[in-house]
Amino acid sequence: MSRVTCDLTISLDGFLASPNQSLAEPLGENGELLHRWMFEEPEPNAAELEGILAAGAYIMGRNMFAGPGAWDEKWQGWWGEEPPYHAPVFVLTHHPRAPLEMQGGTTFNFVTNGIESALAQARKAAGSKDVAIAGGAQTVQQYLSAGLIDELRLHTAPMILGAGERLLDGVGNLKLEPTEVSGTSLVTHVCYRVIR
Repeated sequence: MSRVTCDLTISLDGFLASPNQSLAEPLGENGELLHRWMFEEPEPNAAELEGILAAGAYIMGRNMFAGPGAWDEKWQGWWGEEPPYHAPVFVLTHHPRAPLEMQGGTTFNFVTNGIESALAQARKAAGSKDVAIAGGAQTVQQYLSAGLIDELRLHTAPMILGAGERLLDGVGNLKLEPTEVSGTSLVTHVCYRVIR
């Protein structure tokens, strides 16, 4: 069976998004600065970037796809016409929507019957490849709390956000074993095995 992984960039104080998230600023005010390592240091972080996009299927929360509220059927996500996933993506939502096929092999599938159903569908779509929980915070918290993530890869940016969406709130007595550590001036990568 494929593994379930999760790659997230967080601040030193544990936030993956800053306050005041909106369609214009999906990561909140200055939240995009968390991800400078991806764009300013892609070569020294190539292995981590490759790992993020190596899954056979992805799961994300509705806010990561489009923000809260009723669907705007014209909205096709933050990524433009060709999202980076190039694989099926399963979006957790309470609002049904027909699948959305994009360029490059990404199809967004909207799942209204919970995290276990989304994982079952993603595993089937991924075949022998991993399933990646892409975010946001509440989605990852649900999967961690349910003991459904095998490997948590945190990419910590050397900045303090002070507020926003904290990753590990409400996940209970989580036990993590670090298995790999690397980094650059803009990020420290730590891969954790989640111990059940």
